[in-house]
Amino acid sequence: MADRTPYTAVTRNIAVSVVPTYLEANSSPANAQYVWAYRVTIENRGNETVQLRSRHWMITNARGEFTEVKGPGVVGEQPVLRPGESFQYTSGAPLNTPSGMMGGAYLMESESGEQFHIEIPTFSLDSPGQNVMLH
Repeated sequence: MADRTPYTAVTRNIAVSVVPTYLEANSSPANAQYVWAYRVTIENRGNETVQLRSRHWMITNARGEFTEVKGPGVVGEQPVLRPGESFQYTSGAPLNTPSGMMGGAYLMESESGEQFHIEIPTFSLDSPGQNVMLH
């Protein structure tokens, strides 16, 4: 996953970068099962310590069918990021079409208790051999 250019968004000096990878070994096109892994890096480029509280993903398949995923933290964690620190994790997403897209937001909280959303950039999920790029 390291050799691809990440999709990146910066909100309030917090950068979110995502690199998706199609998992051919976990996919079964004959059964309409397509699986991707995605690596997310969250980097605090600001001057205040923040904590990731929750996630809100919006996932759309190639037919325009929409799924929302909401919940506390990411991969069971609610990381605290001091200025200059970053947090990285890998997760996965299945689709029933050979392409789609994902994006969303994280709810963050500053040391003073202020809560705010940061953008997760919308990124394309494209299996090999697909001629259409959604993003």
